[in-house]
Order: sequence, then C-alpha cells, then structure tokens
Amino acid sequence: MPAKSQAQQKAAGAALSAKKGDTKVRDLKGASKSMYDSMSKPELEDMAHTSRSGKPQHNRASRSHH
Repeated sequence: MPAKSQAQQKAAGAALSAKKGDTKVRDLKGASKSMYDSMSKPELEDMAHTSRSGKPQHNRASRSHH
C-alpha cells in the first residue's frame, strides 16, 4: 500500500530501518513504532519507496478533530 503523505512515508522508512537492524527499535516513536510492530518488511518497503511527488506533508483527512 503506498504512503498517503510524506510524514507517513518517513515513518515507514524509519520502521524499515529498524526492521533491517540499521536503527535501534528503542529510537522509534509514534507512527514509526506502530508501523514497526504491525507491518511486515515487504509492506514497509512498499510504503517507504512510494514516490513523494504530489504527496502532502501530512494527510489531513486522517486526523480527527475533537
């Protein structure tokens, strides 16, 4: 599944780095930690390698306002 925003793509890249052993898992926070725990390496690769052109910095549609 492709990333919907640049922020999501960056989080996937950080999680993928930890899955590969290039980054320490304890250094992950927020979305990247959640992605590390819930997604497979191929899923993270797919999301992290999505083209950034035309993507918003953040996907505002996924934010909830309380």
